[in-house]
Amino acid sequence: MSVRYPRPLRPGDRIGVTSPSSGVPVELRERLAVAVRDVEARGYEVVTGRCMDGGGHISAPAADRAAELTEMLTDPGIRAVVPPWGGETAIDLLPLLDWDRLRTAEPTWVVGYSDMSTVMTPLTLLTGAATVHGNNLMDTPYRVPQGLVSWLDIVTAPPGHRFTQLPPERHRATGYDDYAEHPDVRTFTLDTPGRWTRLDGEGDVDVEGRLIGGCTEMLSNLTGTPYLDTSSFARTHAPEGLLVYVEAGGHDALTICRNLHGMRLAGFFDTANAVLVGRTSAPDTSSLTQHQAVLDALGPLNVPIVADVECGHVPPYLPLVNGARGRVVHTSTRSELTQTLD
Repeated sequence: MSVRYPRPLRPGDRIGVTSPSSGVPVELRERLAVAVRDVEARGYEVVTGRCMDGGGHISAPAADRAAELTEMLTDPGIRAVVPPWGGETAIDLLPLLDWDRLRTAEPTWVVGYSDMSTVMTPLTLLTGAATVHGNNLMDTPYRVPQGLVSWLDIVTAPPGHRFTQLPPERHRATGYDDYAEHPDVRTFTLDTPGRWTRLDGEGDVDVEGRLIGGCTEMLSNLTGTPYLDTSSFARTHAPEGLLVYVEAGGHDALTICRNLHGMRLAGFFDTANAVLVGRTSAPDTSSLTQHQAVLDALGPLNVPIVADVECGHVPPYLPLVNGARGRVVHTSTRSELTQTLD
């Protein structure tokens, strides 16, 4: 069975904005407005939902968030759903989503990362619909560095489209942009050089497989549940195997080590041909670095492990399409990731 790709967006299409996890505080609403205007400037109509309150850690009660997300994903007039960002507890939506409707509805692009992994990864695994792990709505105004693409480019691509991304080899290692003070900031501060790193050994990497993955802190809570069955997905959609990616948002190395061990024991990596690991600013501990944590937990897989990929919380952002066929190449002089929407 093939992966289901949503229809490419065209000017005039509608994009839904809702917050399945955290909403947007009042002081950051101007940044939201800037992002919405940028999407509208591409010719789309933006529909903002009711679940957007940023006064707490969730935008609305779980039932309301689940209902609004289901409505947007099953509305044939909405072609993409993009949250402002992630949050903390989107996990409470999973038993409330109408999975039968989502399986039978025409697929809709869903974009995001961080806590949105809690929704997007199960959506791909359980319905076979591709989703985009990439820069979210509040990040959209940033100018995309050379070599990378925006989610706005991906959602317009036709089935069979192939694109290759090259890491800019610079990232942000210090500070952050204050959206309250500078809501219209559009230029990434990439203050530190850095390349991809092979953790499991030496030599060139050239591996293919279907992409699937997300934020470690979020997905680890789904291990052992029906929402994170990569083996069934691989049997149905990827007999050639998977390219699994993970990234740490902020937890220390010992916590990430435990998370990844648990995910491996639960079978999340069983069909992985290789593992990509996002660059992280999450802290090391006195006895364990983030790289060591990954190798400690995933070394027994005996597959290539490539770290410091731009697919996490550290700018800039390299979008990955859950379900796309991927090929990762990493040598001493070249790193690239090619994705094919087939």
